[in-house]
Amino acid sequence: MRLVGITQPTFFKGEADTITLLLEGGLDLLHIRKPGSLSEDIASLLLDIPSYLYPQIVIHDHFDLIDSFPLKGIHLNRRNPVRPLIYEGSVSRSCHSIEELSHIKNIDYCFLSPIFDSISKEGYSSAFSKEELVDASCKGIINSKVYALGGVTPKNIPLLQKLGFGGAAVLGYLWKNATLQTLQYRINVLKNSIR
Repeated sequence: MRLVGITQPTFFKGEADTITLLLEGGLDLLHIRKPGSLSEDIASLLLDIPSYLYPQIVIHDHFDLIDSFPLKGIHLNRRNPVRPLIYEGSVSRSCHSIEELSHIKNIDYCFLSPIFDSISKEGYSSAFSKEELVDASCKGIINSKVYALGGVTPKNIPLLQKLGFGGAAVLGYLWKNATLQTLQYRINVLKNSIR
């Protein structure tokens, strides 16, 4: 099971160093998700991250930056639903229903959310019953290309593995009241829960 982090929606001082710590500390991938950001702000953040980590970074906006930075890939969502015509790299996308998963084609992996009650968005409850997830798993709809997002914590990783998810994406668990020390601790706990 892959472990994916998603950035906070806003920029903060020392973010490049924090991203470096997370990727060197055990995240398999990091998604840079900054809705409403400017292309030059994302480029500036990327320039402050060591280039050897670029193959572990996916961007949600400003796909033109792929031409300047050798990143892992792009992530399609409601703001950017279409892959650029000449792009042939890794593509992921967001899904919010089991039915939506059934219609996905030519995608390396996708996020299905919210699996559990969100930590980062209060009042954003799970969209799926355990029975629905078990049924989708039994039918092979949930598989190694589907990554769970929404309320993911070390405590529920074993259930995600049992259901056959190929990855777990963390946002709220990672960033809530975080310091560099707590981030490293949380990554270690997540990694240990996957073993």
